[in-house]
Amino acid sequence: MLTDEQTTINKIDTDNKLVERCQQGDSIAFRQLYQTYQHRVRATLYQLCGSDGLDDLVQEVFLKAWKGLPKLREVNYFSTWLYRIAWNAAIDRRKKLVQNPNISLEDRDFYETESQNSVNNGDLMAIHYRDLVAQGLKSLSLEHRAVLMLHDLEDISQKEIARILNIPIGTVKSRLHYARNSVKQFLQQQGISL
Repeated sequence: MLTDEQTTINKIDTDNKLVERCQQGDSIAFRQLYQTYQHRVRATLYQLCGSDGLDDLVQEVFLKAWKGLPKLREVNYFSTWLYRIAWNAAIDRRKKLVQNPNISLEDRDFYETESQNSVNNGDLMAIHYRDLVAQGLKSLSLEHRAVLMLHDLEDISQKEIARILNIPIGTVKSRLHYARNSVKQFLQQQGISL
C-alpha cells in the first residue's frame, strides 16, 4: 500500500508527464489535465467571481493554459501556474464588472447552487452553516478571500500561494491570519460559537 507521500509523488510525476506531452501538442494529455484540475479551478473561480459566466471563465482559464503550455519551463509548477492563470482571470473579470455600470458585483445567484444541493439532502443546519460561511467569505476583500480559499479549502501550501499570487510569503501569512479572524468574528456575530 502506498503512503500519502508516495501517492503525492506519483501524482506529481503523472502530472509532469502529462504536461510534457501537452507541450508536444498532445490534446488527449491536456484533456486528462483538464479532468484532474477543472473542479478545483471551477471552485476557486466560483468563490472569487460567483456563478455568473462561470463556465466561460473556466474555459478561458484552460484555453490560456493550453496556449501557454509550450512556454512553461518548470513543469513541476504546473498547478501553481494554472492557479495563477485562474487568479488573473478572476481579477480581469472583476475589473470588467466594476467598469460596467449595468452589472452588479453582488451576484444574487452567488451561492444558490450550493444551497439547492444541500436542500436536496435535507440537511437544513448544513445549509444554514454553509450559507453563513459563504457570507463570511463574501465579506472579505478579494485578496483575503483568495488566500483563505487556496490555503484552507484547496489545501495549497503558503509557499505555493505566494507564487500563485506573486506576493511575499509573509503577506500570505498575514492575509490568512486576518481572513480567518474576520470570518470567525463574522460567524460569532451570527451566533455561532467556535
